Amino acid sequence: MSGQTKSATRGNRANRRPKRARRLDNEGIIPVLARAVREIESEAQRGRVSPSARTRFQVVALLVREERARVKADAEATEAQRAEQLKRLDGVATILAKTAARDTSLLMLLAEDAEVSDAARALRRKMIAQAGLEAPEEETPEAPEGEAPAVTERRVVPQTVLARQLANPFQAPDFDAVAKRIEPKTHRLANWELIGPLLRSFELANGAPACLEMPDPKLRRTRDGLEMMRHQAQLVASVQEGHRTFLLADEPGLGKTAQALLAAQAADAYPLLVVVPNVVKTNWAREAKMWTPRHKATVIHGDGNDIDGFADIVIVNYEVLDRHVGWIGDLGFKGMVVDEAHFIKNRKSQRSQHVLQLADRIRARHVRPLMMALTGTPLINDIEDFTSIWQFLGWIDEQKPMPELMARLEETGLTPEDKAFYPAARRAVVDMGIVRRRKVDVAADIPARRIADIPVELDDEAGRSIREAERELARRLVERYDRVIAARKPEHRAASLVDGIDEELVRRVAEWERDETDDNAAGENVFSMIRRIGTAKAPLAADYATQLARSVGKVVLFAKHVDVMDTCEEIFQRRGIRYASIRGNQTPKVREKNIDAFVNDPDVAVVVCSLTAAGVGLNLQVASNVVLAELSWTDAEQTQAIDRVHRIGQEEPVTAWRIIAAQTIDTRIAELIDSKAGLAARALDGSDEEVTASADIQVEAMVALLTNALRARGR
Repeated sequence: MSGQTKSATRGNRANRRPKRARRLDNEGIIPVLARAVREIESEAQRGRVSPSARTRFQVVALLVREERARVKADAEATEAQRAEQLKRLDGVATILAKTAARDTSLLMLLAEDAEVSDAARALRRKMIAQAGLEAPEEETPEAPEGEAPAVTERRVVPQTVLARQLANPFQAPDFDAVAKRIEPKTHRLANWELIGPLLRSFELANGAPACLEMPDPKLRRTRDGLEMMRHQAQLVASVQEGHRTFLLADEPGLGKTAQALLAAQAADAYPLLVVVPNVVKTNWAREAKMWTPRHKATVIHGDGNDIDGFADIVIVNYEVLDRHVGWIGDLGFKGMVVDEAHFIKNRKSQRSQHVLQLADRIRARHVRPLMMALTGTPLINDIEDFTSIWQFLGWIDEQKPMPELMARLEETGLTPEDKAFYPAARRAVVDMGIVRRRKVDVAADIPARRIADIPVELDDEAGRSIREAERELARRLVERYDRVIAARKPEHRAASLVDGIDEELVRRVAEWERDETDDNAAGENVFSMIRRIGTAKAPLAADYATQLARSVGKVVLFAKHVDVMDTCEEIFQRRGIRYASIRGNQTPKVREKNIDAFVNDPDVAVVVCSLTAAGVGLNLQVASNVVLAELSWTDAEQTQAIDRVHRIGQEEPVTAWRIIAAQTIDTRIAELIDSKAGLAARALDGSDEEVTASADIQVEAMVALLTNALRARGR
């Protein structure tokens, strides 16, 4: 029994031993949290919260969340004991809320996807130890986007891997390596910079879809008797004819996992390495057992002590890859699959460096390994998102095309000076292995989907507060803009104005605001504002989902922040709506239990999902209605969420109901998300739709806010 439960149990004996009860109330994690939150509150009352206090704030919030879940799930405690513990936790949470009201930048630390620093992890372990509890083992964190890999890494080698290496210490060399390597004779393009023109060729789509021409499949059944859809069988047939690199960019829900596993079987690319997000690695093992049952799959958890070192398919998640890159690089993999490949779009990040390093080591041992990058959303913000994926596949390095692609470009007889170079170059890259199929093109049994916006009016105190916060943010942006204008020499002040506004400066001011660190930011910011809007919308979103559940059946509700999910779940409970919950802090067992409850229990009407934790790897096609309680920052994330429902097996039209706060920045963000959808459409689907600028939506939202404020002032 844990320290907290002991405290609660003994607390019930207060009528018999009052003096003991008071001392034992100081046992467990709750007193530790109470002391810490009082210190944070005291500092906030004196002024700006220091960085160390911000770390304590986040750790206390995380531990309160974990302890609340533990108390609710404690089957040994009585109802009275659970109520007492939850009451004490509510007291800590109330102080957290009051502190956040004094410094709203603290709200960002409560987000489901908020970054947890090494200092926060260390403090969390320390506080748990102070409570006399044992801290659970944690996975090694991913380095922040844009930072180089950590210098020191904890590397492990599972015992079963050592056994495999000892059983087969020598790997058969590839004697055909020299003969098979392509060394093109470079003439016209020797001194050209080609990466930029190649990317540009995808912006100039000219109406041509980006999809490799593949043979008609002769067989539609796997060797184990399972039926493949035609588009899946086409890719397998292409592998059988010798193709070995694929950017498989099929729309979400078209069975990319099955295609990758069957491709590996067709190429005999074993052992096969599969790198995936943490939330889908269990699903990959399940799919492997179904589609390729003759080849055992093993999943690496933590240090990998329980893996099968002799398995044909090794599945590892990005978060622990750094521990295993050493032995993985030496095992002799003949194929590698990277799922949700847009995760490696930043080549400077730790996970990208590890993935690219492993890909290079595999190619060094095998001339034509099977290399597959899977993603339904290969472009998030920029056309440059392609480059790290192309590098993983071996099509380019950091500076130039690799030999096979260079040979294809030389065969065109063109250079970037020629207008015809761009469609020819695009075709050359596509023929390297880009495969993009849309549901409307290949799966007639998957009905069309639609997104319906539900504007809501925030006319209560929260709505008025949000609109005032927007005005305050706009005032701060205008003041910064005016300071820069005033600092210019008089003769230069009007030189760059368009209709009285310096548009370049407007964008720079927005970028400064976004890049400013939390410790230096003053007042409201765009992130805390969006969080407040989400909190204000939560009751309305939950009410709408309740109406849908009662009229049309099961509903999937997505939210970004934990407090929004909490609010929605409380409303469902009051309305008598049974629900399941999918969150990032759940164990795989709890997550699977909640998914099964929603899918299989007819009385569970709603599943409340975290946008970041449940946006990939789930099959929820038992529902046909999705409620987006909060907006994402990208169209890709929104699409991934909707496609948990709109996928193979769906028998009804799918509608995503997007809850948008009218007369707030929420409306502008929805417009920006929709405009970003044109980027992937133009680059991959051959759409003529105009591509918007690739700046972050956060920046674009503040550009609109500042521009509107300047125009209103000029009237």
